[in-house]
Amino acid sequence: MDSLPNPPVASQAATEAARRRSFAIIAHPDAGKTTLTEKLLLKGGAIQLAGHVRAKGNRRATRSDWMSIEQDRGISVATSVMTFERDDLIFNLLDTPGHEDFSEDTYRTLTAVDAAVMVLDAAKGIEAQTLKLFEVCRLRDIPIITFINKMDREGRDPLELLDEIEKTLALDVSPAAWPIGAGRDLLGVYDLLSPAVRLLDTQDGSHIPVEGLDDPALDRMIPADRLAELREQADLVQGGYPEFDEAAFLQGSMTPVFFGSALRDFGVGHLLDGLGRLAPPPRPRPADARIVSPGEDKLTGFVFKVQANMDPNHRDRVAFLRVCSGRLEKGARLLQVRTGKQVPVNAPLFFFAKDRQVAEEAWPGDVVGIANHGILRIGDTLTEGEPINFRGVPSFAPEHLRRVRLDDPMLAKKLNKALEQLADEGVVQIFRPLDGSPPVIGVVGLLQVDVLQSRLKVEYGVPAGFDQTQWEYLRWVTSDDRAALERFSQFNRSELAHDHDGELVALFASDWRRKRAEDEWKMLSFHALREQHSLSAS
Repeated sequence: MDSLPNPPVASQAATEAARRRSFAIIAHPDAGKTTLTEKLLLKGGAIQLAGHVRAKGNRRATRSDWMSIEQDRGISVATSVMTFERDDLIFNLLDTPGHEDFSEDTYRTLTAVDAAVMVLDAAKGIEAQTLKLFEVCRLRDIPIITFINKMDREGRDPLELLDEIEKTLALDVSPAAWPIGAGRDLLGVYDLLSPAVRLLDTQDGSHIPVEGLDDPALDRMIPADRLAELREQADLVQGGYPEFDEAAFLQGSMTPVFFGSALRDFGVGHLLDGLGRLAPPPRPRPADARIVSPGEDKLTGFVFKVQANMDPNHRDRVAFLRVCSGRLEKGARLLQVRTGKQVPVNAPLFFFAKDRQVAEEAWPGDVVGIANHGILRIGDTLTEGEPINFRGVPSFAPEHLRRVRLDDPMLAKKLNKALEQLADEGVVQIFRPLDGSPPVIGVVGLLQVDVLQSRLKVEYGVPAGFDQTQWEYLRWVTSDDRAALERFSQFNRSELAHDHDGELVALFASDWRRKRAEDEWKMLSFHALREQHSLSAS
């Protein structure tokens, strides 16, 4: 019997894309994000033992926090990428920094996902960083699934938490489950989407189907007083909140809500089931010239992150590519649209935190690593030849500026190379003053300075200090009037610099000086946000 011909790449790409779920986890620090990440990986069969933040003794470190400073402080400061398979679906989990000082890295990561899990602490509800990250999701219309964590501890009333989500985030709320008790009295949850009970004292709350809230089987599983309370609250919830609406969810205006305890490994499997069932596969993506469909036969993708020294022994640098369409094969040569050069992809990598394996192929929704030596940068688009650019991977004007201080001038060349590589990663922004004075680094939060200082010393052997500057504000400067731009540069040379890509920036000692410059130089444009291929006005 003749073998069947291979399916066309376009139809295979659409089939493979339908199996992918690429998502990020967003949360305020200490909401339990890293623990939830570990337990999701455990449920996906990717690891045998989940680590714990602040683990003691011989407990292993969490797999998603692999940098030494992350393990020392118990925080996530870099985005980790982890791929695992479950129930014939492939999940690409992007674990983002929880600390607000690293929100720029989180923003770039959110450009590469199709959904987000918002983790809330049952006792604290919506916190400042949660709100900030949610607003980023809203800007991009990213569907959000909510997981209310730490239900095994004393917390706020679940109805109060749902109301807070509705009022604070202006989101329609559709509970996917309802807790049976809370705190020390938590017995489990009742699945509202497919009637079932998941009990706390069974393995991950084994799914026990029931006919509904009136099913007599509930009387044998739940004490009478708790069951009466569950029936009353579940009736109230089902009557008071809208049913799950897929269209509203995909538009980012409705969130299904799950309950559990990541530390107790409860509700995590239910959340993962919900991600597989509710979260969207890769969707069409806008580029500057057209909309790109994931089912197309030609490969496209964009770089949203660069990470150096994931393996300190090899001083490697890896660009993380989100595949948007087509099929990526080992050994492919792709067009780097920004430069017009061909980039070889000899051994694309799938990641599990810092562990890796060579990917024979990758499909839309996948995130792969491409080893490179400073060729690829954040925001780069790679294609099989089409000159298009994906938008939306920005750099923000930094909130803090510091002058680099190097006590040993013999290390100057080594410092410059290190800063170039770390700027490629997006760890910090680097600005080189036109007057030749030492470089200035820009950060969103001051904890980034600590990370930079640590990595310079540990990874590059360069002990450096950072001093306060006289500048408080920075703006990128552009103009179609080249003569005006040259005059501005001549008059303000001591307060101008070039960024990592050679673009002109102006440094201001106060907001008043910034506004005065904008008033005096009407022919120039001053920008608070810069994308790889365009600038946006402040």
